[in-house]
Parts: sequence; C-alpha cells; structure tokens
Amino acid sequence: MRITTTLAAAASIAVLSTSAFAGGMSEEVMEAPVVMEEMAPAPAGSGTAGIIALGVLAAILLYAASEE
Repeated sequence: MRITTTLAAAASIAVLSTSAFAGGMSEEVMEAPVVMEEMAPAPAGSGTAGIIALGVLAAILLYAASEE
C-alpha cells in the first residue's frame, strides 16, 4: 500500500508539473492588431447599362419586324 501511494503521488506530481513549463522561457510573441477599414460606397452608375439594354432590345425588335 505504501508503494502504491508513493507511485500515485509521484505520477500526479509529474503530470501536474509539466503544465508549468508549457510556455517555455522564450519571449512572448505579440500579433499585429487587426484594423478594419470601412468600405467606400460604390459610386452611382451613369446609367449606361440601361441605355445598352434598351439598344439591344430595340435591335431585336427591329430585326423581328424586318423578318415579317
């Protein structure tokens, strides 16, 4: 019984003492702070996409009318 108690105490001391050295003696590493930049709002479009879509639609209608 005495040997078992001694072995249990030695094992618990060995397990608990290893976590004390987990960090080591090296210098602490500091990470750079994260800077969040606000996204600038998208500039308003000049409306060219709508003009192009209307032009394509007009071309299709003219082509369809000329087929008849």
